[in-house]
Amino acid sequence: MTQFEYELDEEIEIGIAARVILYNDEEHTFDEVTTQIIRATGCSFETAKGLTHEVHFQGRAMVHDGSMSSCLRVSAILEEIALNTQIEF
Repeated sequence: MTQFEYELDEEIEIGIAARVILYNDEEHTFDEVTTQIIRATGCSFETAKGLTHEVHFQGRAMVHDGSMSSCLRVSAILEEIALNTQIEF
């Protein structure tokens, strides 16, 4: 990798803001989704419960926003139990 490519990759990593969208499905219980949101984001039980209800009633919810690397991490944890996610930027 050249010096230019390295600097460009680092700039992209730092500069891109992204968000994780979680989609509703009929496979998981409220408790499963709430627990996984807490594991993935570190949010409180009340916040996770609210996000779970939003996903259920609206069909989707933004569960995390931040750097691309943090969104990839959150999405991967949610997908450990086969939840449906998408990263938008």
